[in-house]
Amino acid sequence: MSEHRVRRVRTALALRCRAVTEARWFALTVFALILVNAVLLGIETYPGVVADWHHWLRLAEHACLVAFTVEIVLRLAAHADRPRNFFEDPWNLFDLVVVLCAFLPFLRENSTILRLLRLARVLRTARFLPQLRVVLVAVARSLPGTLSFLLVGALLLYLYAMVGWVFFGRHDPEHYGSLGRAVLTLFLLMTLDGIGDAVHAGLDISRWSLLYYASYVLLASFVLVNVLIGVVITSLDEARDMDRVGPPVRPPRIDPPTGDHLSLRRRIDETRRALDELEQELGRSAPHSSATTDRPAFMGARRQV
Repeated sequence: MSEHRVRRVRTALALRCRAVTEARWFALTVFALILVNAVLLGIETYPGVVADWHHWLRLAEHACLVAFTVEIVLRLAAHADRPRNFFEDPWNLFDLVVVLCAFLPFLRENSTILRLLRLARVLRTARFLPQLRVVLVAVARSLPGTLSFLLVGALLLYLYAMVGWVFFGRHDPEHYGSLGRAVLTLFLLMTLDGIGDAVHAGLDISRWSLLYYASYVLLASFVLVNVLIGVVITSLDEARDMDRVGPPVRPPRIDPPTGDHLSLRRRIDETRRALDELEQELGRSAPHSSATTDRPAFMGARRQV
């Protein structure tokens, strides 16, 4: 089979499979399978139901695995003409990894990992829910800013924990007796839970504890939390813009000339040679004056052709 024919077969296969994978009924079917998989995972948390319906639950799980395998094969076939495009989509890579891991022997023997893989299929609902997909992309894009927030928060907790241990360690060892206890206490106070009791207990020790708790609440609960919210909102706007615009369009690849292109080029070259020969014959047979006047017009017409 020639290379040109193989390319035509791949293109036809990709068009047919793409028509299936882009159909609305296909998306709804896969979405329903994901929900069925989630329901099966929930049912398996009840030991009595598992003992009575173990065989049917295993059969349903295998049926879901077969259906997801057929889905990923169809998506691969839909990119038969351009396989690279399939691997450029992160959702395709995620689906492929989740399905392939279910067939690995050392993973199938571990029930905990297998359940986690089945749980990962639930995340595939983001592929069919645009708003959920935007939220997940926003969370991923906010990770660098979130890491910076965590570093600043850890430094703030450490400083205030050391100050709390110095001033309150001897009087309140239950909450500030060590660095770990102080960090845990301040971490819980970040949510403003129990801040009233902590302030009253601090006032019994020193009036300066009011400044300590007021500054901590201002920095930890108001400033840092608002910074984190700002990072998430900015990432959400960026993710929404990316989802609206879509992935960057790659320039079309210029395929090497096939047999039809080469045949057309040969015909064009033969036509040019015939025009050159005709021009030379007309130049030899026509008078000199006619050649000088008509030749440029003929050459201009030839250039237009």
